Amino acid sequence: MPNLENLRKQAKLYLRWHRDGHHTVAAQIRAVLPRFRDLDDRAVLAHRFRLADAQELVARQQGFESWQALTSGVHAMTDKTAALPASPVLQAAEPNLVVRDFAASRAFFMGKLGFEPVFAYGEPPFYGQVRRGAALVNLRLVRDAVFVEGIREREQILGASFTLGTAADIKALFLEFQAAGVDFFQSLRQEPWGARTFIVRDPDGNLLLFAGPA
Repeated sequence: MPNLENLRKQAKLYLRWHRDGHHTVAAQIRAVLPRFRDLDDRAVLAHRFRLADAQELVARQQGFESWQALTSGVHAMTDKTAALPASPVLQAAEPNLVVRDFAASRAFFMGKLGFEPVFAYGEPPFYGQVRRGAALVNLRLVRDAVFVEGIREREQILGASFTLGTAADIKALFLEFQAAGVDFFQSLRQEPWGARTFIVRDPDGNLLLFAGPA
């Protein structure tokens, strides 16, 4: 069940990213909000983008037509659901799949598996996202063989991304993993765009990103 306060923070984070001129959020805005669909990244970032627009972006990503519909849905679910556990709660996961032919892979997900495009970045595109319902998959073009020793670390190729809702949650989860003795590829840090992140390396060398707000 989505947490309304966390969704509000996510909307404010999108608003900040737009003000800071991050092209990744421009691609998401264009893909999700119909009135931005015909604009390129530069035009999206130059366009007026208010908190209400960011909240609509979050609502549509959650499957609602508007922020009002989302808040009504969250309140309805809250009335029927027991209290949330005290431990950190993961909100979402976005696997990153390494592909050799971006266009062919994207066409497979859309044509065979019923996914729809969210965004594609680069000219020609080398990174993008597709979705079906609440499931999101990121596609990343890599021309080298991904199992060559050290290439995933060198290119920082992520196997999955996990999003947490609060700064307290991301720090608590990092300390939990640290106490368990996991192998960190990147320790907890604040990124230039405002997020706090750390990266875990699994026994097979896959890199798992965990991110939350500052």
